[in-house]
Amino acid sequence: MTRESDALDLEQGVFTWKDPRKIAQSLKNSADTSSRRKTPPFRSAMFMLVFYINRAGSKLDTDQKRILEQAKDELRKLYGKG
Repeated sequence: MTRESDALDLEQGVFTWKDPRKIAQSLKNSADTSSRRKTPPFRSAMFMLVFYINRAGSKLDTDQKRILEQAKDELRKLYGKG
């Protein structure tokens, strides 16, 4: 996946970071400041995270997949969704 999508500009290497809260905060910042997204910020940020997890598939390291799954929970917390 590239650093840019039609909706969000992502920080370099965001999906390789080891801190789920930092990943979630970065995605939130990108979604909140994007002027190109077509859905609400939470939905855009979560979509990018889920898309990356699904796209990486079996190539994704088990530990990193766990971190990214935790980032989904952190993202929900940041947006007050859970």
